[in-house]
Amino acid sequence: MAKKPSKRYRKALEMVDINKTYPLQTAVEILGRFPRAKFPETVDLAFHLGVDPKQSDQMVRGTVPLPHGSGKVVRVVVFAKNGPSADAATAAGAEYVGFEDMVKKCQEGWTDFDVAIATPEAMSEVRKLGKVLGPRGLMPNPKTGTVTDDTAKAVKEFKAGRVEYKVDKGANIHVPVGKVGFSTQQVVENAHAVIDALIKARPSSVKGQFIKSCTISATMSPPIALDLKEFTVVG
Repeated sequence: MAKKPSKRYRKALEMVDINKTYPLQTAVEILGRFPRAKFPETVDLAFHLGVDPKQSDQMVRGTVPLPHGSGKVVRVVVFAKNGPSADAATAAGAEYVGFEDMVKKCQEGWTDFDVAIATPEAMSEVRKLGKVLGPRGLMPNPKTGTVTDDTAKAVKEFKAGRVEYKVDKGANIHVPVGKVGFSTQQVVENAHAVIDALIKARPSSVKGQFIKSCTISATMSPPIALDLKEFTVVG
């Protein structure tokens, strides 16, 4: 039996026309008027793309720095042997830094972190964690800037609000763009940064409309459909 929507959700639903698309600015303003939950909700962009994720040349994945950060405290683990890279990661604020001890801990099921960074040298061992980190989207990858010798830069960027995006099997992408407590302008600018990055990440093999739809929502709110024409992504 389907769960009945909460009173707060139903009230928010009355404030938006589900059959209409809205300019980004207007959508964020409406979102800001929705009744709030008792915790700081995350504002999320959800995209449906015109790609076939089964085709390797149509995989859409990358990272983008948010101008105003994500509003989330990001816990970072860095896999690096003792030396300059490990020391730099610690100085930059990584919560966990180590090599064989960290690999062993993860093999035992530990994943109490949000981002995993590894030096190229450490990847020979970190690759063994594919079954643990892969399903959780935590596996270090050069495409997302999480396999690097410049650990300090990577740690600082992710803690400052660099977020990752990756298309799933259903050709969908979800990206956080802030918290409900952010100003309208902060959310709008963060959202623009994500949409611009996604447009630039369009695979050359994709024909037709790339971004088929996009909605913005808070953790406990109904989604608001965005008018894509303002982003010149139709076609």
